[in-house]
Order: sequence, then structure tokens, then C-alpha cells
Amino acid sequence: MREQPWSDDAVRHGRILVLSDNPISRSIAAIASTAGRTVVVEPADDGGPGLDVQPGDAVVLCDHDAPDAPAALRAALASEASYVAMMASRGRAAGLLAELEEEGVDTARLHVPAGLDLGGKGPGEIALSVVAEVVAESYGRSGGPMRG
Repeated sequence: MREQPWSDDAVRHGRILVLSDNPISRSIAAIASTAGRTVVVEPADDGGPGLDVQPGDAVVLCDHDAPDAPAALRAALASEASYVAMMASRGRAAGLLAELEEEGVDTARLHVPAGLDLGGKGPGEIALSVVAEVVAESYGRSGGPMRG
């Protein structure tokens, strides 16, 4: 009997909550859905009705210029989300991190910039790196190469 490299056992994972609607967030939804994850995209760039973060959810802020970005990050970091990330240049991230830290927000578990360093530049490639990081984190892995 040949051994299969995958498992048919159902594994429960939290949702991937994405703020706001843009080409990267739509690509995250497509890739993560294909990987069996439930994705919720909040299209309103002001946070809309709120992301309603549940324990184990992953939160990805895809628009660092969204009017409600600081509030969305504050709420996600205060929640039981298993992963909190933001798409941003290192410069933009530094300013927002400084603002949050001045307020006393613990940003130690914030992944910024979001995703693994795959080198991709297009929305689909960036989304792939983010989904890969979410999956790696959900299994307690680093996301490095599998070869020994």
C-alpha cells in the first residue's frame, strides 16, 4: 500500500478575516478557500460593522491606509486571534507601530509586513505568502523549506 502525503482527517481552523476589499484580499480569499479555510472579507475600509474576531481566527489588515486601521489592529491584538498581520511598507508600519505602542498596545505578535518572504510582487503572489504564513502559524511551523 502506497502512503499518501496528505490526510483526509478534518482539521478545524479559525476563519481568516480580511479588511478591506482589494486585489490582494480577493486573492487571499481565493487561495485560502482552496486550502480549505473560511475567509471573511470586510469590504468597508472603515472597518464596517467590525470583524467580530473569535478565538483562533487570523486577522489580516490589507489596507494600512484604511481610516480604521489603528482601531482594527487594537481590537485584533486584544482578541484571541491566533494571527494578526498588516500589509504595509516597513516605513508605514513603523509609524503605526509607534502610535500603538505609545497607547500601550502590545504589538509583539503583530506580523508586519504580513506574509513569508517569497519575493512576490503581484497581488496573487503576495496573497500566497500571507496564506502560507497563516497556515504555518496554525501548525506552529516557521514556514521554512521542508528539505533537510
